[in-house]
Amino acid sequence: MNEREAELPVRLADNVRQLRGARNRTQLQMAKLAGLPRATWANLESGAANPTLSVLHAAATALGVSLEELLAPPRASGRHYPKAELEVKERGNVSVRKLLPDPVPGMEIDRLELPPDARMTGVPHTPGTREYLACERGQITLVASGERFELQAGDVVAFRGDQRHSYANLGRAKAIGYSVVMLVSPLAVR
Repeated sequence: MNEREAELPVRLADNVRQLRGARNRTQLQMAKLAGLPRATWANLESGAANPTLSVLHAAATALGVSLEELLAPPRASGRHYPKAELEVKERGNVSVRKLLPDPVPGMEIDRLELPPDARMTGVPHTPGTREYLACERGQITLVASGERFELQAGDVVAFRGDQRHSYANLGRAKAIGYSVVMLVSPLAVR
């Protein structure tokens, strides 16, 4: 076993302990949530475990993280992302800035900047997805599943993100909005 392989169980144990602690749960509570014996959970946190893939999957699911996050080297507790490092896509004349630089399974948060007369068609997500649009500044017209919503600064609309939807700024000033998408795994839809 090389050095990198030897540190993997310790890294797994550290990550599982830290993630469990962040959720303010006991080993017994997490084991029940994962459908595992408490001894198996304790073994994960010991640094001496050699768990099966199904045990890792159960632990990751109970903690609400990906397998990669369970096994990854620990990250710093915080990181500053300058504006220039955040991914920006231009969709027509609408600027869409990703606000989650670290992937969060099942979630997307975008900042939408719509100049006057801007329009953008949203892409329907997996069945069961919920989407939330918050208007920060200006006016945004949202059409979702054939319904039309006129948002002013401070307004929020919750809608089915798995349906056709579009955004428009019919006003004379720039509009800023935030889109929060809560994706449903295709496996959960079966």
